[in-house]
Amino acid sequence: MSEEIVFDCLHAEIVNYCLNNSKDQNDLGTLEYIGFTTGYRLIERLTRDVGRFKDELETMKFICTDFWTLIYKKQVDNLRTNNYGMYVVQDKAFRFLTRISPGSKQLEQAPKFVAFTCGLVRGALSNLGINSTVTAEVQTIPACRFHIEVNRDGHHILFSPFAKLAQRPLFVRQLRLQRIWICVYTQCRLWTY
Repeated sequence: MSEEIVFDCLHAEIVNYCLNNSKDQNDLGTLEYIGFTTGYRLIERLTRDVGRFKDELETMKFICTDFWTLIYKKQVDNLRTNNYGMYVVQDKAFRFLTRISPGSKQLEQAPKFVAFTCGLVRGALSNLGINSTVTAEVQTIPACRFHIEVNRDGHHILFSPFAKLAQRPLFVRQLRLQRIWICVYTQCRLWTY
């Protein structure tokens, strides 16, 4: 219980810090970016002992069950899809909105409290190889819907050091990372010097 309160306070302070340091009070890009990098790193630890997912739907189910449970201590209430790359994740009691009283003025402030989670989900999916756009919709507090649109244009946004190597057309490229040389041929070979 105590770590939940610490997480809620940390999130509130991140929101305050980002909005106080930005020139525009409606600029939620910094919050989304912090969520993106956090989700990107968290999913690496969470999927360390999990096998590869067979398809996109299985990945989304993993995000809605295990990943959501790790962060919010509960699963999502509903996951819907149109099977064409659009997913709707519904949480009827979203954790960051439960302590906000319902009202029209508070409803205008709700995007500040869901931007971090949009980035969190987008970062996790990006690390799993799914390039997506995540938006949130809050019609009544504390319910929230996250719309996840999978971009199928073939371009994946990856922030790992190996992504740039894999996208280069030449057969041999070298990159030095913490005493490891990586050569990319048709197969990847690793060795230390």
